[in-house]
Amino acid sequence: MSQTQFSVISPVDGREYLTRSYATMAEIETKIAAARAAAPAWRRMPLADRAALVVAFGAEMQKRGADLAEAVAWQIGRPHWQADETGRLAMVGELLAEGAAATLQDEAFPEEPGIRRYTRAVPGGVHLSICAWNYPTAMLGYLVSQPLVSGNVVILKHSPQTPVIAEIAAEAWTAVGGPAGVFQTLHLSHPDAERLIGAGTFNAVNFIGSVGGGKRVHRAAGGTMTQVHLELGGKDPTYIRADADIAGLAADLAEGTFSNAGQSCCSVERIYVDAAVKDDLIEALVAEARKWTIGHPFNDKAMLGPVVRQEAADRIRGQVDQAVAAGAKLVYAGDDSAGGAYVPAQVLTDVSHDMQIMVDELFGPVACVQAVSGDEEAIRLMNDSEFGLSASIWTRDIDRGVALLDEVEAGTVYLNRCDHADLYLPWGGIKNSGLGRTNGRVGLIETTAPKSYHVRSKLG
Repeated sequence: MSQTQFSVISPVDGREYLTRSYATMAEIETKIAAARAAAPAWRRMPLADRAALVVAFGAEMQKRGADLAEAVAWQIGRPHWQADETGRLAMVGELLAEGAAATLQDEAFPEEPGIRRYTRAVPGGVHLSICAWNYPTAMLGYLVSQPLVSGNVVILKHSPQTPVIAEIAAEAWTAVGGPAGVFQTLHLSHPDAERLIGAGTFNAVNFIGSVGGGKRVHRAAGGTMTQVHLELGGKDPTYIRADADIAGLAADLAEGTFSNAGQSCCSVERIYVDAAVKDDLIEALVAEARKWTIGHPFNDKAMLGPVVRQEAADRIRGQVDQAVAAGAKLVYAGDDSAGGAYVPAQVLTDVSHDMQIMVDELFGPVACVQAVSGDEEAIRLMNDSEFGLSASIWTRDIDRGVALLDEVEAGTVYLNRCDHADLYLPWGGIKNSGLGRTNGRVGLIETTAPKSYHVRSKLG
C-alpha cells in the first residue's frame, strides 16, 4: 500500500475492513478555502438558526444509527448491541440549543454616565477537530456540535481506525441542509495535520486522543497563537473506604473498569481499597467480573468484544504478565480461548506503583486492586500519577468523602459513582490528561473569546 492510503484492520476477525485514501494537497486546500469562505456568514447567522441545524444534524445521525453502530462494531470491536452512540450525540446538540443563548449572551459591567461596558463571546473562526476512535460518534458532540453552535466552522479529522464515522457525519450534515463549507471532513495523515497546524492554518484545534498525539499537536501549534484544546489519557483512580457499601458499589465499579473493554480515558484503572475490606471487595468484584462475558460482536450478545487491535491486546497481556511476575495475583480471568484481540475481563490484586500496570495507561479490561491503610495513603497514591482526568471515592460519610475529593488532583471527581461524563458539567483534565475544558457552559464558552466593548455615547 502506498503512503497515500490507509487500511482499517478489523479486530473482530483480523481482516482488512476497508481502505481509504488520505486527502491530497489539492483537496486539503479546497476544503480550507471553503471553510474560510463560509465562516463570515455562519458567524452572522442567528444563534437560534445555527442551533436548529445542529439539532437537526443530531437527529439525522440518529436516523443513521444502524449504519453507524455496524461501523463501530467492525472498526473497534465493541459489541454491536452496545455500539449506537447517536442518542448521546443528539442530546448534546439539544442541550446546546437550550442553553446557548444564556451562555453566550452579552455580559454587562458597571456603567458610568454616557459610557456602557460589556463583553461579547466571539467565535474564533476555523476549527480543526481531531477525534479519537474509542467513542467515535458520541465525541462529535464536543468536537463538531459545540463549536458549530458558537459560530465557528469545523473541519473534522477522524481517527484512521474509524473513517466511516466521519463520512456518515458529512452525509448527515448535507442531508439537513447544512451550509457548504461550515462542517467538512478530511482523511488527513498525521504529518499533514501537524504541518497545517504548524503553519497556523486554523484558529483553533480541538483534540481528543493519546498523550503522545496531543503533545505533537501542542508542539506543532507552538508560536502560531492557535488556540489548543486537548483531552488526553487517564489513569483514573478510585478509593473504597472501610465504611463503603461494597455490595452496592461492585456493579458500578465493574462497569467503570470493564465497559468498552476498558478503552475509555476515564476508565477506572487503579483501585485502592482499605485493607479492612479488601477481601470483601475482591469477592464482590470477581462476582461482577464473571458477568462481563466476551464474544463476537455480532454473533454473541456478549458484554465485551475484542480490543481495538492486536497490538493493543498484546500490550495489555504483557502488562498483566509483568505485574504477575513482580508479585501481583491474577485472581480472576475470563475466557481467553479466542485469542487475537479478544482480551477477557480480569481482576489483579496485590499490585503496586512499582508495576507498569499501575503507572501507564492500560486501556484494557483489567481491574487492578491495591490495599491501603486509610485515607492518607489512598490520597497520596491517587495523586501519584502523571494523569489527572477523573477520580472517585466511595464512602457512606458524605462530608468526609467530599473533603477527601478536595485533595484529589483531577479535573472531575465523583463520590459514590465513577466513569461518567456528565452532559451538564465541563470535562477535561490536568497534568498529562489535557488542557482546557469541553462540554457544559464552560466548554461552550471556551470555543469563543470575549470581545470587550467600551461604548461612549456622548462627547464633551
